[in-house]
Amino acid sequence: MAESLELSVSVPGLRAFRETRSQLVTSVKEFYAVGRLERGRSSFWGRGKVWRSEPGSILVKEPGDVHRDIAHDGSITFTAVTLPTAEIERARETGKVISKPHFEAGDERSAPFHRLHDAVISGADRLSLEVALTEAVTAFARLGDARPDQTRPVRRAVEFLRENLADAVTLDDLASHAELDKFHLCRAFRTQIGFPPHAYLTHLRIHRAKALLRAGIRPSELAPRVGLYDQSQLTRHFRRIVGVTPARYGGTRSARGFAV
Repeated sequence: MAESLELSVSVPGLRAFRETRSQLVTSVKEFYAVGRLERGRSSFWGRGKVWRSEPGSILVKEPGDVHRDIAHDGSITFTAVTLPTAEIERARETGKVISKPHFEAGDERSAPFHRLHDAVISGADRLSLEVALTEAVTAFARLGDARPDQTRPVRRAVEFLRENLADAVTLDDLASHAELDKFHLCRAFRTQIGFPPHAYLTHLRIHRAKALLRAGIRPSELAPRVGLYDQSQLTRHFRRIVGVTPARYGGTRSARGFAV
C-alpha cells in the first residue's frame, strides 16, 4: 500500500511529494521530475538498463520515460519534485536536457538536485527555492547528451505517437514514419522504451486525458479527444493506469502520476 503526501512549496509550477511504498510499479512518466530515495533500497529498469538505488540516489525523469520497478528491499521512501515544463523548455534552447536517469549517492553532478530537495523539505522561502530550482534546471542542460538509449527509428516512432495520439494509428503508419520494417521496429521499441508501441500509446492517451481533466474538460468529452473508442474504454484504461476513474480524478485534482 502506498502512502503519498504533497509537500507545500512557494514557487508557482513547482510540486513536491513524499511517498512510501512496498509494491512494484510500472509507469510512463508524465512530467519532468527529480526524485531522491530517502529510505530503503531499490532496483528499477529505465532507458534500456537496470539501475540500483540506495538512500541519497537521485532519479531524473522526463515525460515519456518508462520506469519499471524490479525489486525493493522492504518498503522505500522517496521525495519527488516535478519541474515546470516552461523552465525546462527554456533550458533546451541553450543546451541539451540531461539523459542520465540515475545518480548514485555521493555523485557530485547531482548536487544541484540535492539542494532543490533540501530546500523543499526544509520549507525554504520563495527566493531560496527559486535559486535552487534555477540551479537544478541548469544542471539538466549542462549535463545533457543525446539519448543514446534510443535509436533514430525508435525516436521517430515515439514522436509520431505523441503527435498523432488522437488518431487511429496503425503499425504500418508507425513503421513508415520510423523508416524501419514493422518486425524490427516492434522488437527495438519494446527493448528501448520498455513497452510495445500500443501500450505506450495508451499511456500517452491517458496522460492527455488527465491534462484535459485538469483543464476542466468533462469526462464524457474525453474519449474522442484522446483517440479512444468510447467512455467505457477510457474509464477502463484510466482506472488501470491512474487508479481512479476520470470523474473522480477530475473532481479531486488527484496528485497521482507525479511520483518518480
